Amino acid sequence: MSLKDHLTMSVIRVEDDAGREQALSVMRAIYRDEKNWVRADEKLVNLDDVGDEGVSWFVVRVGPRPVAVLRVLYNLPIDLYRHYGFKMTRPGFDLESFLRDNRIAEIGRFAVLPEFRKHILVVGSLMRAAVKETIERDYTHYITDVFEGEANSPYDFHRRVMGFQTVATHDTGELNCPCRRITMLLDLREAYLRLRKEGKWVFRFLTKEWGEQHHRALLPEAAPQLSSVEG
Repeated sequence: MSLKDHLTMSVIRVEDDAGREQALSVMRAIYRDEKNWVRADEKLVNLDDVGDEGVSWFVVRVGPRPVAVLRVLYNLPIDLYRHYGFKMTRPGFDLESFLRDNRIAEIGRFAVLPEFRKHILVVGSLMRAAVKETIERDYTHYITDVFEGEANSPYDFHRRVMGFQTVATHDTGELNCPCRRITMLLDLREAYLRLRKEGKWVFRFLTKEWGEQHHRALLPEAAPQLSSVEG
């Protein structure tokens, strides 16, 4: 990706049919045509998601071209999770109670066009937009599933850069993929404090557009912790 591409890169939140079409163009290319995980447009980017305050789709564009997307669900489908048959990777950790008792959003549906997958600023821009909104909505954690062994899995980025922690696995899910799912949780306050202490460019990049209220929301008083869970 060239310097010109960096200068013309932008992120939008899908709020109308035109935005949905941009998200769909990426999802069709990756989730439908490349991966064969989902076929129908309504399952790629549901029309009902547009205007639904419980769902956010973000699209990275280089110039006018959509190149990457992700989705955040603020209303967790806990009943659906129960059907997945979680196998806990940490004895004694009650995932269902944790989901019920905390403000957790599901982040996922990462899709990046092949020529942009090596550029961390693309994924970073999606995370920056998502985290900023999630904090503004007073959510404290993310949950996500990644596919074990899948070639373009964001597992390493989630674990090494963001600090997601593995809590469970399950063999089935919404998408038509034979790989085992790895369920991961991220405590946003823990991630913020760790990245701030490390002082690396990731912290500066992710918080570039924050106001004082965003930082204040993640400075301690004690919050629910995953102290019994290791990455």
